[in-house]
Amino acid sequence: MKSLVTGANGFLGSAVMHCLLKEGHDVRVIVRKGSDRRNIENLPIEVVEGDLRDVTSLQAAVKNCDNLFHVAADYRLWVPDPKTMYDINVKGTKDLVLAAAEAGVSRMIYTSSVATLGFNSDGTPANEDTPSNIETITGHYKRSKFVAEQTVKQLVDKHQLPVVIVNPSTPIGPRDVRPTPTGRIVVDTLLGRMPAYVNTGLNVAHVDDIAYGHLLAHEKGVIGERYILGGDDLTLLQILEIIDTINNKPVKRISLPVSLMLPIAWIMERISKVTNKEPRATVDSIRMASKLMFFSSDKAKVKLGYQYRPATEALNDAVMWFKENGYCD
Repeated sequence: MKSLVTGANGFLGSAVMHCLLKEGHDVRVIVRKGSDRRNIENLPIEVVEGDLRDVTSLQAAVKNCDNLFHVAADYRLWVPDPKTMYDINVKGTKDLVLAAAEAGVSRMIYTSSVATLGFNSDGTPANEDTPSNIETITGHYKRSKFVAEQTVKQLVDKHQLPVVIVNPSTPIGPRDVRPTPTGRIVVDTLLGRMPAYVNTGLNVAHVDDIAYGHLLAHEKGVIGERYILGGDDLTLLQILEIIDTINNKPVKRISLPVSLMLPIAWIMERISKVTNKEPRATVDSIRMASKLMFFSSDKAKVKLGYQYRPATEALNDAVMWFKENGYCD
């Protein structure tokens, strides 16, 4: 059984790739020319070059594949040109799904995000049915994923395409080579760069558990349905304190209000427009921090048999990996 994985050289995509290999899949991955390939080196996989903005390369990549795991996305909280993000996350997703359907791919798993979901005002965990709309979504990444998921749903309804949607929460763990914005929190904490925090919360899960959830969705998911693949709900302070404990370096931090952080983030963004380097904090990320981003994976547990280990284990594996790979030197 041949499975195409997009984003396999990235964080979550590499975890999905490893799960597929363990389950005996014949794995093909598509990567951009010149991209970082550390996560796919020395593995029994077929590597093809392509780009989500190049339809011809997508058509070639899906040829003779039985399954598609579309994990790739432009995941940045700040982009100098938002059009690139929408071209990749929205148009690229549509082109890939249609190419896979034309090629006769029989099962597709689309990796969306909890970013497409709403929040409960009382801070209780949201689920797949919590209402959301693009007007209430902060930031181009989240908006692009919202539009992409809606596009996939429309394709499923219109063309009866065999797509199951999964909505990962915040993955943590090994092989975060870039690292992702969440991975940078771990690294910055280890390097003593997190002296303060805002009162926000995240749903944290081990990247390998989320990856295996993709295989469960492939096996048991209902076409057109979406499933949250998450873990434990933790405040940012709890996350930082867990990392401190793992690192055996307790730190006293101060709580900063969002209103104070917003102008600082605005200044960082102005500097980034000159340096073209991603700012350490963005206006959108600080605005998102005003909410508790808690989610329930109960549907995936009941319908798919999804399970996840404690978030402490995910954070421990991330800390160990970052240390072993020189991110804290």
